[in-house]
Amino acid sequence: MNVTQDLAIVELIANASLIVKLVMALLTYVSVMSWYWIFRKWFQLRDARRQTDRFERDFWSGGDLNTLYQQAIGDPQHSGALERIFAAGFREFTKLRSQRLDPATAIDGVRRAMRATYQREVDDLEAHLAFLASAGSVSPYVGLFGTVWGIMHSFRGLSSMQTATLAAVAPGIAEALVATAIGLFAAIPAVVAYNRFAHDTDRLAVRFESFMEEFSNILQRQMK
Repeated sequence: MNVTQDLAIVELIANASLIVKLVMALLTYVSVMSWYWIFRKWFQLRDARRQTDRFERDFWSGGDLNTLYQQAIGDPQHSGALERIFAAGFREFTKLRSQRLDPATAIDGVRRAMRATYQREVDDLEAHLAFLASAGSVSPYVGLFGTVWGIMHSFRGLSSMQTATLAAVAPGIAEALVATAIGLFAAIPAVVAYNRFAHDTDRLAVRFESFMEEFSNILQRQMK
């Protein structure tokens, strides 16, 4: 794309009607925010996968549970989601075992503690995915609204002309179509990112749930 074409697009945006400009500004803001959260969620999920892999490797290597627990509570800011789920369960297990409760009752309490932490962790991983879903589904329609409004505005301007030619109506239509282009530019990355992040979050949630079941079985055997 050469400089003349760039300037032509800038001129189309500058000459658009007020409503179309507002639509373009809104879609540009949505696009910027979408890319912000795309990068934020990509880094967050990447770190979550790495931390989960590391903790599972340490846990299944046969290390002492007390040592793993001390490591988890020693640096909570840098511990992973699965590590915090483990810490919540082991803390509850230690407390209930000292009370000499029935094993089934104690394990049920451990599971509830891990489930509560699990829910908080999954909610954190899913945070702002709804924004990406909304941006992906709504942006094309907002852009289409701007296009329809711009075309209506262009055709209203033709009513004052004695002769209507393609050269007279084309600039107005081109201005309006820019709104659709911006809407698609905002929607497509948001939809792709949402589908990918939702899939990654579901896979991590399955790993968390599997760990909770396996860890509960380990604790249950220790209480017998």
